[in-house]
Amino acid sequence: MRKLIGFDDDTFDKLKQLARDRMATIQELADEAFADLLKKHGIPVDLKDALRKSAVLTKQPAKGGARESPTRKPR
Repeated sequence: MRKLIGFDDDTFDKLKQLARDRMATIQELADEAFADLLKKHGIPVDLKDALRKSAVLTKQPAKGGARESPTRKPR
């Protein structure tokens, strides 16, 4: 999917220079930036990340839910 994003001239020049220095494209820089933004906000970037996050959530006990019943004393 294509979307148009506007940059001021100075920012675009710096992005072009960074892309040249890293031997990358503007698209690769954008992909990296958006992946970092999603990660920062806890949104899985791909299926692998989603599954990893899901696995971590299932291992954690429920918070504030049921309490453990007290142990009974033998009679």
